[in-house]
Amino acid sequence: MLRKNSLLRRHHGSENLEEGTFLDLGAMGFEQEETLAGAKAVRLAEILRFDDVHAISKLAYQGDLVMIDYTSIANDANAVRRMSLDLKDVAKDVGGDVAGISKNLLCLAPAGFRIDRQRIRPQL
Repeated sequence: MLRKNSLLRRHHGSENLEEGTFLDLGAMGFEQEETLAGAKAVRLAEILRFDDVHAISKLAYQGDLVMIDYTSIANDANAVRRMSLDLKDVAKDVGGDVAGISKNLLCLAPAGFRIDRQRIRPQL
C-alpha cells in the first residue's frame, strides 16, 4: 500500500491508497483555483481567412495576450494589410500593443503590456 500525502487525504478521505488504484485528478478541487479563475491567458490563434480577425479581436478585448499565426493568408498582401490595420485599431482601443514576432507571427497584447521590439541575443 502507498501512503497518501495530506493533500490527497483531504480530498479522498482515507489514509491509504491501494496499489493499482487511480485518482481522478479532474474531480479534485484546490484552494488556488478560485484565484486563478479570473486570470488572463496567452492564446494561440490561427487566421485562415480575413474574417477570423474579428474572433481574435474579442480575445484582446477580454484582456488575453494573443499570438497570431497568419501563414494561410500571408500570400494575399491585401488581406495582410487589412488584418494589420484592424489589429492596430484593436490595440489602440484596448490600450495595448501589436507587433510582428517573426515572418508570419504577430503578438496582440492587451492593456498593461508593451511589446519590446529589441531582440535579446546571446553574447558570444
